[in-house]
Amino acid sequence: MKVLAASTDPVNSRPEAPTHLDSFLGHYLQDERDLPFVYLSLKISATMLPLAVLLFVPALRGAAWWAVFGVFFFLSNAVFKGPFGLMLHCTSHRVLFKKKYSVLNKYIPWVIGPLFGQTPETYFTHHMGMHHPENNLPDDESSTMFYQRDSLRGFLHYLTDFLVLGIPRLVGYFNRRHRPVLRFRLLRGELIYIIFSILMACVNLPATLAVFVVPLVLSRVIMMLGNWAQHAFIAADSPENCYRNSVTCINTTYNHKCWNDGYHISHHLKPAMHWTEHPQHFRQNLGLYASNDAIVFDGIHFLHIFFYLMGKRYDLLARHFVLLDGTARTETEVIDLLRSRTQRIGREVLVPQLL
Repeated sequence: MKVLAASTDPVNSRPEAPTHLDSFLGHYLQDERDLPFVYLSLKISATMLPLAVLLFVPALRGAAWWAVFGVFFFLSNAVFKGPFGLMLHCTSHRVLFKKKYSVLNKYIPWVIGPLFGQTPETYFTHHMGMHHPENNLPDDESSTMFYQRDSLRGFLHYLTDFLVLGIPRLVGYFNRRHRPVLRFRLLRGELIYIIFSILMACVNLPATLAVFVVPLVLSRVIMMLGNWAQHAFIAADSPENCYRNSVTCINTTYNHKCWNDGYHISHHLKPAMHWTEHPQHFRQNLGLYASNDAIVFDGIHFLHIFFYLMGKRYDLLARHFVLLDGTARTETEVIDLLRSRTQRIGREVLVPQLL
């Protein structure tokens, strides 16, 4: 267990000495604190886009093709995947470019998003149109509630269900909620991605698999893994309570690389809050976190949580558990709390509580 330490997470994204380029780009932004997103987009565009095009060049064959693919795969998964995914997340919640430059807001989801397996509009419609309004409760088609959340078998069931039925169920959700615009955006993006991939496969099948198909599968696996870890600890008696159905990870390099994504409780409490404001919001509301028995970890992030749960290493989770109010707890007490929050919540138990 850990006592609450001083924060090392980022709270400022503005350059100390702005350059002329910073000022020029900032003129187009809704919030100048999002300048790092523009530079990340430029880096991706200058590296991954040319490599993706190169993979489709017929003259590139054999070892040379595999070398280019290796660089593309490395950049996609080891360098840019996390920052890009959470940039997409942040810009879904808060529009990046000003209204008069709104066409530029299409660039991330429609141009560079597909390089990471993100079908245009799907992330936005799923995350903003369904996940946040439903808050991981039963009508959330990606809810973790009905699974044993320290079970590999449970996660594989959850993942397979999403990969096979995720899009049809999201369409069904929008039908039930009478949201035709979101349904149209979802299906338009999915169909364009599929049709374009089929056409490109006729041109160069290996390149299409490398640039569009493999990233699609990987992105959806990673997103479901992340959602599983973010909503692994749920209090069965109050699953609608954001303090008790989400988790917060502080003081980790992940928060520097991925725009404070570890602050998932405050993100559900205030979805539109800017990513630089989460550490301060957390510190200002410690009393509410403590009184709600919120689960906060120091020094680990969601991948750690996932793999520790799959290995049932509650001892490692307890080692990073933050004692928010300073009250001493034994390792056994912390482990018992964590275990109680990962138990499957049956619909027969849940429905009467929510009526």
